[in-house]
Amino acid sequence: MKPEAIRCQNDLQLYNTLLTYPDVIKVNEMIARHEEKGPTGLRRHLLATSVRLSKGMAPDVHRMADECIETLQMDIPLELYVYPSPQFNAMCFKPEEGRLHVMFSSSLLEGFKDDELKFVIGHELGHHVYKHHDIPIGYLLKGEAPVGPRLALELFAWSRYAEISADRAGAHCAQNLDAVARALFKLASGLTGSLVQFDLQDFLKQVNEMQLVDAEPGQGAPKQDWFSTHPFSPMRVKALDLFDQSELGNGTLSKDDLEVAVQGVMSLMEPSYLEGQTKTAIHMRRLLFAASLCVADASDGISEEEIKAFEAFFGKGEFDKNLNIEQLKVTLDERIKTAKELASTPQLMQVMRDLCTMSRASGHTTEAERDVMNEIADKLGVPRSFICQALAQAVEPD
Repeated sequence: MKPEAIRCQNDLQLYNTLLTYPDVIKVNEMIARHEEKGPTGLRRHLLATSVRLSKGMAPDVHRMADECIETLQMDIPLELYVYPSPQFNAMCFKPEEGRLHVMFSSSLLEGFKDDELKFVIGHELGHHVYKHHDIPIGYLLKGEAPVGPRLALELFAWSRYAEISADRAGAHCAQNLDAVARALFKLASGLTGSLVQFDLQDFLKQVNEMQLVDAEPGQGAPKQDWFSTHPFSPMRVKALDLFDQSELGNGTLSKDDLEVAVQGVMSLMEPSYLEGQTKTAIHMRRLLFAASLCVADASDGISEEEIKAFEAFFGKGEFDKNLNIEQLKVTLDERIKTAKELASTPQLMQVMRDLCTMSRASGHTTEAERDVMNEIADKLGVPRSFICQALAQAVEPD
């Protein structure tokens, strides 16, 4: 299977969008001008500050790297390095002088077993395969002229999805979900001994509990989560478990359903548009305002339970019984069009998720309410299967 086939769709979509942003283009042009003058000195720095692992010194590590290179269909010379550190870490650098450089901390090489290390190697090589270095996130976020808040949030969101793609590349190389999960457990806990026994299902329950905490209307992720470049380790394991259940792994879940399910997990680290003051957030709220009332009105008018759900989103007393619901229905297409122009697919999925919450206010979602949501999802370009999952997830979180 070609590595492009397993790349996370939201990674690819955000990657292509970010490459068109003026700030990203400007920084990439600056980097290109510097590179035209000669090597940046990366390899010289690695040779001076770390140990290059030759095939004679580390034959098993090179064997695993060679297998990953073959699996990911790469064609570039690779150099491996190790540096002293008690922290588990690995990194892949942008190619220089026709070589790709991957570096590991000493504790990671000593604490990870073969399949666990193979996942890490495949993950790092995945960043190169998917050209993640084309988005110079470090320059953009830490440069002399930091980018605006909207672009910053998109960069952090893209970085998290890029990690999901790299994880899939690593899992594709390792072909051992238990080993992959153990590797992420070790990264999260720092544990390698036998005192604590790793349990995959117990580890995944952390994601379930996060989902339950975030399930209330308007309950977005804490702000510090928005500015994280990596998904939390339990979320990464959950995303890889879904990958393993998909047709790309060892199961039958379709690629579209996989991406929808992963988006549901990743939304745990995204800001709530219900509180944001950006143009995008405002128009997402305008859409939810009209769409939620249209959904509620689809079956026997708007009930008291649905009014309570509506006010959970928009505030106590925000429902006006004199609202012209028919006029709101007329404006719905315009609100959908504007939201689609401004918001990303993950953001539109947040609106659909909240519509599902609204539809359950009276205890269950009726067929008429489902029809309205399907129509809205079609116009937004959100898969109908996301509605199925969002409705099922609230009843039976797994």
